[in-house]
Amino acid sequence: MGFRFEKLSMLVVEDTQPMQKLLVSVLEALGVKNIQTSTNGEEAFREFCRNNHDIVLSDWAMTPMDGIELTRLIRKSPLTPNRLAPVILITGYSAWPRVEEARDAGVTEFLVKPFTANDLARRIAHVINKPRDFIETQDFFGPDRRRRRDIETNYNGPPRRAEDRAVKPKPNFDLGFKGA
Repeated sequence: MGFRFEKLSMLVVEDTQPMQKLLVSVLEALGVKNIQTSTNGEEAFREFCRNNHDIVLSDWAMTPMDGIELTRLIRKSPLTPNRLAPVILITGYSAWPRVEEARDAGVTEFLVKPFTANDLARRIAHVINKPRDFIETQDFFGPDRRRRRDIETNYNGPPRRAEDRAVKPKPNFDLGFKGA
């Protein structure tokens, strides 16, 4: 992969001890040196507020606070040190309603179990190399849900977003001068 993760500060939030150890082992193998662990969202939020980790890697299903509620706290709490911190949510469920719920809570990336070390490394590299803009509305604060521009996907319909309507299409002809 070629990435050097040794300067990252990671918070691993996982209530199952074997999975927590596995995640820490994978991160260490990737070269991450600063790894803290928590067993639930409440404990993790306190840890995040103390140390302002670069990336949060959290399981979804935990008690008393799950990964979705942790993400909401990171995004919305006045106590949070960094509302923009990437949150990679790990879950065994990949049904579309779950993905939507995670996205709507402000999760940056979604990782479905079972996954490989390479899958985890790719998610971490993605949040570092391709950070997404954040959107704030009355009902939402989190990463921009759009992952690619409509222009790149050859969308031919009418522009629906204000910033898209403001973009002038490129002419289909050459405006350059041709000299002899």
